[in-house]
Amino acid sequence: MAEEPVHYEVFIRRTVASGWSLELATEARLQALQCAGDALNETRAVGVKVTKESRQASGRYASVVILSKGDLEPPRRKGRASEESTAPLCVSPSDLYSLHARERIARLLEGWLVRQNATAFELLHRPDLVERLDAAGLELQHAVQKVAIPEAQATGASTHEIIRRYQKLVEAAVARLLGDGRKGVFPNLGRDGLAACLRRAQEASDPAYVLGATVAGVLAAEMGWTAKITRLLDIAESAGETPGRSLLLQVIEQPLAEILGGRAVLAEFLGGSPDLGGSLALMVRLVAPEVVEALARSDPGLARAIPPVAPEAARLARWLEEPAFEAVRAALGRRILAELHGPRRLHPDDPTAEIHTLRALARLLILSPRIASADDVQAAFVDRSRRLVGADFVQTYVEQCGGGAIGEAQALVRLAENVVGAANKRAAGAWLKAAVGSLRFERDLRAGAESPAAKLAQLAELQRSLARAGLEPEERGEVAAKLGAVADAVEIKSHLIASIARAPGGAAHRLLLLLRLASGDSVPFGPVTTRARAEVLKLVRDAGVRAELAAAQPGEMDRVRQMLQSAGLAA
Repeated sequence: MAEEPVHYEVFIRRTVASGWSLELATEARLQALQCAGDALNETRAVGVKVTKESRQASGRYASVVILSKGDLEPPRRKGRASEESTAPLCVSPSDLYSLHARERIARLLEGWLVRQNATAFELLHRPDLVERLDAAGLELQHAVQKVAIPEAQATGASTHEIIRRYQKLVEAAVARLLGDGRKGVFPNLGRDGLAACLRRAQEASDPAYVLGATVAGVLAAEMGWTAKITRLLDIAESAGETPGRSLLLQVIEQPLAEILGGRAVLAEFLGGSPDLGGSLALMVRLVAPEVVEALARSDPGLARAIPPVAPEAARLARWLEEPAFEAVRAALGRRILAELHGPRRLHPDDPTAEIHTLRALARLLILSPRIASADDVQAAFVDRSRRLVGADFVQTYVEQCGGGAIGEAQALVRLAENVVGAANKRAAGAWLKAAVGSLRFERDLRAGAESPAAKLAQLAELQRSLARAGLEPEERGEVAAKLGAVADAVEIKSHLIASIARAPGGAAHRLLLLLRLASGDSVPFGPVTTRARAEVLKLVRDAGVRAELAAAQPGEMDRVRQMLQSAGLAA
């Protein structure tokens, strides 16, 4: 009787508040269990479960949970906490000016703001932009619906009731901004001067709101992101030690963080870098220039991976040292991590450069804790590494590296060395095992044009490089054993050990050559080193050889003794 089809499904909960999502479906039980364990160990999930799905005669699947770990249910909300969670987050127009409200507005109206070349800060402080949005018709209505529907589902309230509440809030905020604009509440920087603007703002009931409208009015005349950043820095520099400087920098920080936290700035302000890898390196250079310079001096390769910054970007980097611009640095850090989590390749046409740049970024971010926490950096690079071990990337990478079968294996070792995360290390190890275990690998090594000694030396170097790859001991042992077996086939075909043992010349010279084989210096550990050790012992026991060694030059004999000791063959 045929077995019923069986497969395994891995479900994860990414956060305490989220539901279950399918992570993997496979016919391999061990792979499913390993995937679930990795998700917990790498903190990609707070809860995991694995189910065994068996197809019945009726065509339906019977599901059995074979593993469940972590937080399996969302926390229950009780009493006061539940009441507070259902309370509206924004109840007055001033609530829309908070950091979280601005971030939500930027997401809801992202498309419209990009078309207007404006930020959420400008929308909240510019009457002309508000009028333009109001005239757009459905844009504002759709934004209200996007925020109202999830809130209704979370709180159980009526969707229409929440929409009406937000519509009233928006109408009140629009009326306030337009009214203040008509009444001349907002000072004009070009007409009144910075000192007068600061004085009038400080006399107002909401100084940040009034000064924000003044700054937004200046930005209205600038259409490009670079021009807006330049104008903001001009205003900051013109403040000097004017009373109210701290308030001004606090206001300037808001649009600057929104501009630099958006993707559009990558192509314009950081200009000159043709791909994402260069742009991210420049962003790190903006936030942590001292770390970049220190590493670049000690590592020329790292210096080449980070393009030089334009004068305006260098000017911004100096301002980012200001304590008042902490939010701007945080916005840049979030942008960097978001791009690392994203699907875009760092160097679409150059997988080797992708690995080099990723390695450089990892070093820079680890040494720059004020950009992002170590856990966030780790999670971003685990996510990015997952793309490096995908079939499309690996195929392109090994084809570009060239060098035949041995070149592909060397490239895969470098790939394994540069990915992080247990699952990604295993995937890289699987690619490497498939490469060295293939018939092509053995055929190329046995039939290649290079000398047997050169082939064995390449295999030995490849085996030594496994220690740097960070593979699991079992995987490393499998690959090392296969390299030893291929080396065995190469040596047997060439009779290298026998040729050295019978070669004319002094006994010390022959012993040194054999000892290099026996110690794993010029061949992989395995059958060849075992045969070389046996041949060495045979020679040193030969009376004629011992007599010849006794008459050899002292320096030559010392080298033989040292090699015997390193190979563990000294008496």
